[in-house]
Amino acid sequence: MIKLPGNCMTTAMGILPHKEITAAMQVALTVDIPFWPQLPRYSFYEDMYVQVSENFPGIRLDEQKRKLWLDTNSFYEELGIYAVNSDDESTFMLSDAYSAAFRAFLTQDLSGYAVVRGQNIGPISFGLKITDENMKPIIYNDEIRSFMFDFIARKINVQYRQLLDVHPVPFVWVDEPGLEILFGSFTGYASDLAKRDFAAFLDTLEGPRGVHLCGNPDWSFLLSGLDLDILSVDIYGNGHIFTRYVDEIKSFLERGAIISWGIVPTLTEELDGESVDMLAGRLEDYWKYLSSRGIPLELILDRAWLAPARCCLVNSDGAVTVERAFQSVNRISRQLRQKYGLT
Repeated sequence: MIKLPGNCMTTAMGILPHKEITAAMQVALTVDIPFWPQLPRYSFYEDMYVQVSENFPGIRLDEQKRKLWLDTNSFYEELGIYAVNSDDESTFMLSDAYSAAFRAFLTQDLSGYAVVRGQNIGPISFGLKITDENMKPIIYNDEIRSFMFDFIARKINVQYRQLLDVHPVPFVWVDEPGLEILFGSFTGYASDLAKRDFAAFLDTLEGPRGVHLCGNPDWSFLLSGLDLDILSVDIYGNGHIFTRYVDEIKSFLERGAIISWGIVPTLTEELDGESVDMLAGRLEDYWKYLSSRGIPLELILDRAWLAPARCCLVNSDGAVTVERAFQSVNRISRQLRQKYGLT
């Protein structure tokens, strides 16, 4: 495991509501661990599910209807072409058409940052979201699922290498909103198999391994069942549940892993009802609870990042609230660093 710096450094989710690349990039560079922004309001191709689908055999896209699906017959027909091209890393690179910001991020001066980050939708979420011509999620097709796990791992590893070319400490975290519903009993993909598949998938990834999700999954599995370096959590919405996993959190932190505490809401009505002091106090209350049950506060702080709770595209004020959330995260970080003497 690579031990990443903690001490309440700030980062954020990749999706931003901006319609203009330069403004989004400026915001993404304001946190301690910057990232390349995904801009679905700029282009349908910036949608995180669409981005990863580039060069996936059988994928069909209707930009006007904003639809993405897989045609099974075409998948098998196009596998031969894919096999020929799969040794070429460019097959798995984000093109300019599918990400306006990625290459621009690679040209930024990132030398002043200790860590930089990319992101990629994970196979569980992609497989549950994308359906075939019969509206069946492709995760239920054994052959396509196996291919999908390998394809997305290659995408992540190529992105990691591109980031590594411009910075010595990059990582690509896996966005997995689908993990919230993964571990139920649903037809065609048993929970135990899903856990094994996801663990095996993570084992193929290069660099520090992180998972981000905004929901409320099987925290025990994520904390103890995987060898993660980073777990990013919507603490604002789920902290009261997440912090009940005291033993798992303690073991997770003791082996050097990072928890990214998503403490600042990004919905306008929620953020309007909070202040920096209130949010910092709520976060400290969670930490005090964990400390009272045997996790040293020094360890929590040493392994802590701070972030907005989640991405948000639904506010009527466009990017204004989200930018306020970024400012709040940075202010909370400065406040806590000063209070606890963190570097």
